Amino acid sequence: MDWQRALEVAVAACHRAGSLHLQLRDQGLDIGSKSTFADLVTRADRESELAIRQVIAAAFPDHAVVGEEGGQLGDSRYRWIVDPLDGTVNYAHGFPFSCVSVALEVEGQTRVGAVFDPNRQELFSAIRGQGARCNGHPIRVSACPDLETPALLATGFPYDPAEGAHNLELFSRFLRLGLPVRRPGAAALDLCYLAAGRLDGFWEFKLNPWDVAAGILIIQEAGGQVTDLSGETYRYGGPLLASNGRIHRQMRAILSP
Repeated sequence: MDWQRALEVAVAACHRAGSLHLQLRDQGLDIGSKSTFADLVTRADRESELAIRQVIAAAFPDHAVVGEEGGQLGDSRYRWIVDPLDGTVNYAHGFPFSCVSVALEVEGQTRVGAVFDPNRQELFSAIRGQGARCNGHPIRVSACPDLETPALLATGFPYDPAEGAHNLELFSRFLRLGLPVRRPGAAALDLCYLAAGRLDGFWEFKLNPWDVAAGILIIQEAGGQVTDLSGETYRYGGPLLASNGRIHRQMRAILSP
């Protein structure tokens, strides 16, 4: 497999979807909801995923694609994992923190990832073993040595309020220590901000593969660490803890039961 070509396809798909975000932003968004009133879906979600699938199919017609809106199509050892619009609630309200995420997974291992923020025209990308970049420039996680520096953290909450109650308690633990915590609302972009050194740590629960596949690879290639809350290998859908590595143990201690 030519990983550079795969990255070029991922980037092309991201740019195609990002252009649609901007084009449709000032048109009728055709907003609906999925599981709850806050779990929105827009015309941009649907049309962006279709565009991404077309770009991938044109380059790799035998590859499988799994997307947030359309589920999985195809069966192959090569699987593209696609979030056509991460941060839909932000997008629907005109809050400029949203992105496109595209990753290529081969037999369970992510090899290529790209996340594009059309609002800031920032493209985060990585090929396994070749480092992480933002708009072509190498990026690294922060050098923040400990939580007391202080570290800047971020998290997210599930759409179900009952499920979010547990994380609210964890959120408050950091606040009681006087630590700054953000809740921007687009996990893929949160992970990329951590990779670029703009955040020092991030945690969240029940994230889907399309939320994190590209972002996790980008963090790892930028020198960061991603595990579950026990420090073991992260599994899709479980609790995720990401950091610059230096504050990982401290965050685990606070997030542990």
